[in-house]
Amino acid sequence: MKLSIRHTTRYTYTQPLLHTVQSLHLWPVSGPCQQVDAWALKSLVTLHGRTDALGNRVHHGSLALAHATQPVLATEVVASGHVNTLGVADWCEEPHLPHPSLFLRSTLVTEPHVRMATWASEVLGQPLPSLANGPTGVSQVLALATAVSQKVGYRKGQTGVETVALEAFDWGLGVCQDQAHVKLAVCRSIGWPARYVSGYFYDAHEPDLASHAWVDVCVDVATRRWVSVDITHACLTDERHVRVAVGTDYSTCPPIKGIRQGGGQESMAVDVSIQAV
Repeated sequence: MKLSIRHTTRYTYTQPLLHTVQSLHLWPVSGPCQQVDAWALKSLVTLHGRTDALGNRVHHGSLALAHATQPVLATEVVASGHVNTLGVADWCEEPHLPHPSLFLRSTLVTEPHVRMATWASEVLGQPLPSLANGPTGVSQVLALATAVSQKVGYRKGQTGVETVALEAFDWGLGVCQDQAHVKLAVCRSIGWPARYVSGYFYDAHEPDLASHAWVDVCVDVATRRWVSVDITHACLTDERHVRVAVGTDYSTCPPIKGIRQGGGQESMAVDVSIQAV
C-alpha cells in the first residue's frame, strides 16, 4: 500500500523565542517492512541528519533568535512524504545492528516486575523457567499481545508520558504508548527481548491513531528474528503500519525533543494526516 503522510507540529509562545535546540525522530527508513519513496522535513531550525546505532534516521539542529529582526512567537515542524508499506511483520535483522539482548535492558518506565512475570506465565500456561527460553513462535507473541490489549484497555486522557508500565498494568487503561510499555515490561520480566516502535497507522475510521506505537519482540536471538505486533489492535503489523523509529521505550525515540530559551508559556498542536494513494 502506498501512503501519503503529513505530520505537522506547531508551537506557539507567549513571549519571543530566543534560542531553540531540537532532536527529531521523524524520518522513516526503508527496510524489510517498507520502502520510503520520498520524505522531507521542514523546520525553522537548520537540521543535520545522521543514522544512529539502532538504525534510526535522526535529525538535530539549533537556532539563536535573540537578535532576530522580527520576534518569533510560533514555530512549526513538518514531516511529509510517501511510503510503500509491504505488510511484513516477521524478519531477520542485519548483523551490524545491536544484538537483541540490548532490548532486555529495563528503563524507568518499563521496569520488569514479578507480578507481570507471573501474569504472563498464567496467560501462556507455561512456568517461568520455560518462558525464559524465549517465545515458542509468532502465535505465542500474538497471544501475549492480545492479553495485554485486553488487560490495558485503550482510553485517552488518563495517562501521560510519565506513566510507568506497572501503573498502566494495574490501572487497566492507557493509550498506545502505555500498551506498548506494558508489553515491553512484561516481555522483559520473562526474559524476552523487546523494543518500542514509533510510527504511523492508517485507518480512515481511526484518525486518533495516525500517530501510533507498537512493539517488536525477538523470537530467535541466534538468527536475530523479530516479530512486530500492534498491541492496540491485537494483531501483527501489516500494510497499515509505517515504522519511524525504535528504542528501549518512548523517551529514547520521541518525534520531537528539545530545549529552549525564552518563549514564555508554550502551547503545542499536532496534526497527522494519512491517505492511501
